[in-house]
Amino acid sequence: MTNSSIHPGMLIYNIIKYFIYVALAYNVYAFFAEEWAAFQHTHVGGLTSPSELIETFAATIDTAAWVVLLYLFEAETFIMSDERVRRYKYPMILLKGLCYAFIVYACWGYIHKLWYVLNTSVASIPDACAAVSQNLSLMVDLDEYETLTAANCIDLTGQSLLQINGTSIVGTESVFADTIKLAMVDVINAASWVLVVVVLEIDVRLQLAGKLTDQGMKVGYVVKGLLYLALFVCAVYWGFYGDFLDFWDAFLWLLAFFMIELNIFNWHEHVKEEEEEANLA
Repeated sequence: MTNSSIHPGMLIYNIIKYFIYVALAYNVYAFFAEEWAAFQHTHVGGLTSPSELIETFAATIDTAAWVVLLYLFEAETFIMSDERVRRYKYPMILLKGLCYAFIVYACWGYIHKLWYVLNTSVASIPDACAAVSQNLSLMVDLDEYETLTAANCIDLTGQSLLQINGTSIVGTESVFADTIKLAMVDVINAASWVLVVVVLEIDVRLQLAGKLTDQGMKVGYVVKGLLYLALFVCAVYWGFYGDFLDFWDAFLWLLAFFMIELNIFNWHEHVKEEEEEANLA
């Protein structure tokens, strides 16, 4: 990895890059606020196990682990010298391993959330307004709920309601259909990012070992290109059908890892130039 001196244009590039990194760190708080609000409806009786904690706050944990992992990739591919990366190899592998564990578990959390919203049956509620006293929660979107009240029950008149089995959460068929689609996109997005980071990790390890060839770079670009395309489609879907936070977060992550890709490319080219100069000497 190279630690280049600042030259024209590089300062602005770095300011933009680190602004993106800081914005992603802020999103950890934003996702926590959103999931905490949903938690008030989905776990009225509290959490019963540590696994429920991870599944309930999947986006928060996932984003926090990804932010740490992003900073580690930035350190490896841009900030630290190759010698320092090798010197601190095992502590960084340990930190990355913890991040990967949380990321994979968070991916499972998204899968569990999809199963959660799929596990429904027709609600035995003939009249929504008559059920106001039952302290039901009304699903309005993925991770978004309202308490069923005399004010909002009127909008449900004549509509068939579904209920998540074993919970007090109800919603219309159309809301559940949209929610399931969003949950599926979450799963595709999370799984795609796991695969992206696996390929990136291989790139970094090979580059440190001096074994990353131009052909290997091209193969990686093809694989990651397909994965980034899937991630871009997910971001566009959120832009139209999800909430702004999901779209904004996805957009920032694509930009952030574009920066990491540039770091790896420049690192690879720099090492290759040094080797060519050494061979000519």
